[in-house]
Amino acid sequence: MKDVFIVGSKGIPANYGGFETFVDNLVGRQVNKNIKYHVACMTFDKNGKHYDYKGAECQEITVPNIGGAKAILYDLRALDWSLNIIKKNRLKDGIIYILACRIGPFLARYKRKFGAYGFKIYVNPDGHEWKRAKWSLPVRKYWKFSEKLVVKHADLLICDSKSIEKYIKHDYSQYNPKTTFIAYGADISKSELTVKDEEVKEWFKEKKVTPNEYFLIVGRFVPENNFEIMISEFMNSNVKKDLVIITNIEKNKFYDMLLEKTNFTGDRRIKFVGTVYNQELLRYIRENAFAYIHGHSVGGTNPSLLEALGSTDVNLLFDVGFNREVGERGALYWGKNKNSLKELIDKVSLQSVPERIKLSENSKTRIQQDYSWEKIVSNYENIF
Repeated sequence: MKDVFIVGSKGIPANYGGFETFVDNLVGRQVNKNIKYHVACMTFDKNGKHYDYKGAECQEITVPNIGGAKAILYDLRALDWSLNIIKKNRLKDGIIYILACRIGPFLARYKRKFGAYGFKIYVNPDGHEWKRAKWSLPVRKYWKFSEKLVVKHADLLICDSKSIEKYIKHDYSQYNPKTTFIAYGADISKSELTVKDEEVKEWFKEKKVTPNEYFLIVGRFVPENNFEIMISEFMNSNVKKDLVIITNIEKNKFYDMLLEKTNFTGDRRIKFVGTVYNQELLRYIRENAFAYIHGHSVGGTNPSLLEALGSTDVNLLFDVGFNREVGERGALYWGKNKNSLKELIDKVSLQSVPERIKLSENSKTRIQQDYSWEKIVSNYENIF
């Protein structure tokens, strides 16, 4: 029996989040029963629960709600919990799988502790967290420093993007890091909802949206997702369709800056519609979009992109390595230069049906062949 401790996701069962969805699928679709998963979950409750989920041992790790630092504290407490379980049950020769590069300065010490029991440390380095505009400069510097130490001390780095793997091998060549590539997965099944379902009728009516008459954006409301470019270029386009934006919009400095630069409230086509946590409804909204616009510029393989390629016929992606790596011939690409996205929006609005069908077929094939959860889980089980 191979014991695998997973540290770094907020918890399972998952109802949001990339790492959470990954762990849920890894555990829920397990084939090889010679692997025992132990999953650390985060809670603010003083009485963290211990429970079984689809055969995995899950333990809620209690942390105070202290902003960004809580994630680092959670990782450290989760590693302490893992070490206690290993000692208590005299486990040997397993794996500690850490998601993200938050605890680089502490990793050498933990590596020695786990190494005494024959445990290896594997890490998913995620994307370029140190590039995210939401972090202050000191925090970004910490992220970069932490990433460096994680790469130095990890026994294996499992990258969910070939671009991220290439970056790690190049930027940290002095450590000769051992890496492998296993993609993130996507659920490619059709939505169970139909036009007759009440939640579908209510959502489209409430948001004043018509099926197939909208371009769609889904993503976190942060600058590195290129909201300013997507909105301003859409506003300059000639299309009559709406731009439906599903995001956790907050009236903050970024919102004020976006409003000042684009004056999007003056364009009736621009519709911020809030978040959609009902996954079946979100899939239905994707399936009935005229086209999806993806502006993510930071990170590895993005879950929202995979879902779009699996659900939406036409996908317009920001032209950066890890987006092109995923989309290949199943998408169209735009850059930051003026009119690049505007011209692409106008072009796809005039596409013929056969052109749209061809793009749709290419994107669905791309997901089925390389990003199905069955394939991803199989790859992970082989590595473990």
